[in-house]
Amino acid sequence: MVVRIVKMTFEKDKVDDFLSIFAASKALIRASEGCKHLELWQEKKDGNIFFTYSHWDDESYLEKYRHSALFADVWAKTKALFADKPEAWTVLKKEEA
Repeated sequence: MVVRIVKMTFEKDKVDDFLSIFAASKALIRASEGCKHLELWQEKKDGNIFFTYSHWDDESYLEKYRHSALFADVWAKTKALFADKPEAWTVLKKEEA
């Protein structure tokens, strides 16, 4: 399993627009092949910073989603709202010792 974390900083007046996009697309993203989990987190201090946190069976499913029409549509709408360049990490969960 891989975990994908994406940090997105939005223009303050565009946060509600982003939340509408996420609400409309989250079920479709969760239904993507290989997606096991998707959450949206909001930074407590700066309410215009968000993180998506998702679990994928393996990196091939994540890449398949990233090259899908769904991703292209959602990302095009989302990136128009950014105040700063997004950051993304694909990480492996390590078991606790």
